[in-house]
Amino acid sequence: MDNKVIITIGRQFGSGGHEIGEKLAKKLGIKFYDKELIKLIAKESGLCEKVLESYDEKPTNSLLYSIVMDVYPSVMYSGPTIDQQIYQASYDSIRKLSENSCVIVGRCADYILRDCPELVSVFVHANSDFRAARVAAEYHLPDAKVRDMLIKTDKKRASYYNFQSEKKWGMASSYNLCVESSALGIDGSVDLILDYIKYKNQC
Repeated sequence: MDNKVIITIGRQFGSGGHEIGEKLAKKLGIKFYDKELIKLIAKESGLCEKVLESYDEKPTNSLLYSIVMDVYPSVMYSGPTIDQQIYQASYDSIRKLSENSCVIVGRCADYILRDCPELVSVFVHANSDFRAARVAAEYHLPDAKVRDMLIKTDKKRASYYNFQSEKKWGMASSYNLCVESSALGIDGSVDLILDYIKYKNQC
């Protein structure tokens, strides 16, 4: 595509955010990052990939936010904690990716890149039946476990996002565009986001 665009996707678990992001990237001919981002962070930071996976989009009790916001004086620390190192590495990698058009799923990318004029931040949500059916098909789990998985995964993502940013996970005002994938379908959601980008570039 001619115009630079950075698309970030927040998503409810099972809503299809990953698939929507992949299809957007393919249609626009740009790079896509979700779990791939972990490998990139590990390569650039030297941190262990398995450690990064264990911390991926999970809530923490540490003062990660202070790394970027510089709220607390450095005298409080004898050195950065592993939480701080991971967040800083993620922050640096996401900022570097924003030098070119790309699609990034999760990891507070919309907040990290909030000052980028090319940013289009999207939140994908869906009704519980739609999400449960997708998760059950992928993980081959009974309905009761699937419903529990939906609740717990979304709680973790919300806690992580709310702690790292000044915004609220899933709230419309936190994003440029909210898309209901259960109403539009995966391809319909992709088309709606593409239309939004098209009209935004015309303004």
